[in-house]
Amino acid sequence: MAYYPEVKTLADVARHHARERPDSVALVEGEKQIAYGELDRASTACAAALIAEGVKPQGRVAVLDKNAADYFTLLFGAAKAGAVLVPVNWRLAAPEITFILDDAEAEVLFVGPDFVPAVRYFHGEFKTVRKIVVMGPAGDGDWPSFADWIAPFDTAADPKLDGGEKDTVLQMYTSGTTGNPKGVMLSHWNFLGNVPLREAAAEDWATWTPDDVAQVAMPLFHIGGTGSAFLGIYAGAKLVITRDFDPALVLRQIEEHRIAKVFYVPAVLMFLLQHPACQTTDFSSLKFILYGASPIPLDLLRKSLAVFKCGFVQVYGMTETTGLCTYLPAEDHDPAGNERMRSAGKPQVGVEVKVIDAEGNTLPPRQVGEICTRSRAVMAGYWKRDDATAKTIDADGWLRTGDAGYLDEDGYVYIYDRVKDMIVSGGENIYPAEIESALFGHPDIADVAVIGVPDDKWGEAVKAVVVAKPDSRATADEIIAFARTRIAGYKVPRSVDFVEHLPRNASGKLLKRELRDPYWAGRDRRVN
Repeated sequence: MAYYPEVKTLADVARHHARERPDSVALVEGEKQIAYGELDRASTACAAALIAEGVKPQGRVAVLDKNAADYFTLLFGAAKAGAVLVPVNWRLAAPEITFILDDAEAEVLFVGPDFVPAVRYFHGEFKTVRKIVVMGPAGDGDWPSFADWIAPFDTAADPKLDGGEKDTVLQMYTSGTTGNPKGVMLSHWNFLGNVPLREAAAEDWATWTPDDVAQVAMPLFHIGGTGSAFLGIYAGAKLVITRDFDPALVLRQIEEHRIAKVFYVPAVLMFLLQHPACQTTDFSSLKFILYGASPIPLDLLRKSLAVFKCGFVQVYGMTETTGLCTYLPAEDHDPAGNERMRSAGKPQVGVEVKVIDAEGNTLPPRQVGEICTRSRAVMAGYWKRDDATAKTIDADGWLRTGDAGYLDEDGYVYIYDRVKDMIVSGGENIYPAEIESALFGHPDIADVAVIGVPDDKWGEAVKAVVVAKPDSRATADEIIAFARTRIAGYKVPRSVDFVEHLPRNASGKLLKRELRDPYWAGRDRRVN
């Protein structure tokens, strides 16, 4: 990966490339192309507009939109104004979106055209948002378009309020086991601190150049989307934006733009392989496919290697680690299968990993405990949740991932189970407590537990295990329909089982392991 010592903040990325390659294409979205010089000028105008709106350094501004080139104008503009960008998952339900905006104390909301009608309906519930801007070619009534909003401002008067390396620049929300999302504060240092170490390591998969073309197909509200896009834009590469995931579009972009590097979740690979156009697409430009969020099934890997004919690199990480912290290099991907294929790889350069027991003692190889990691990329903390931060990061900077696993003798990380009850379905993190809380409101439910069960398509699927009230006539379909009115669609249970009682210990704690065991029988680990 390229290394530019003068780049100290995310805002410096736009400034650097505007000087070095102003006419090189930075972003492609459909027919629209934005050069690096134009990106820098537009982000300067965006910064001035934010300041004119009264946004102070470290003030929060939010964006609710699908993938778009102007996301990066906003990201760098917020950085130049010293503000913090809060990307919001557009798949959430209205109450969930409102909670995040209120929790972040967002002052300005940038909303994509797809969501203007919905936001019109519930924006009166917002407590701190005082300005709404439409991220599209046209505004909506009293809400200006992004282009019109920044148009009056000087594109050359960079305010340079990006502050220090340790200032927060991005706040991404991740759900907690209580169901309340937490704001993960990521600093300039989190994104940039490990760059010189990566450059020194000079690994092919992580060596990005201005000649590379990368595809941004994963949602930018996830660290997987923004984090992988950052690798390319830091290097001065061209980013091709996929606004809506559509297999035909993704395949067409690979061939048309000669895509070299991409990041997908394994489910995306499956969807691409199933599309008829996959058999005729020219994949000769692909160098590496990075994939994460879940291990890849061996059969899917074999098909992918045969069709895409490029290097595959699995990455493991979380929002709290600014994305990847371990990786399984291409040379460890054996179509015939090997032990390392079951691992999440080895620590990236600059990253430390250890496994601890319940008392915090470091465990030797092959002993299962909680996986912990330490690096420059570990988050600054959770927004206004000091207790949660202290429980997650110790005084020495070690972050508890909440994943159970072990290290082998060569330092490869093997994930065995989750310390927390999080479900990973199609790359989305889903927390049972939130779904249980929603389902408890159903008049026919006496008790409920939500678990993840194996699913060949999504990795895991959400299942609700329900104890119905006496004389209840509730059906699985009715309960699923009820859930759909209260939570985001991807969190809704895909199946419902009815039982007479749920297993609990003497203190009333739900024994979810006993619930999960029958569904995971015959598998050597509890992630799929």
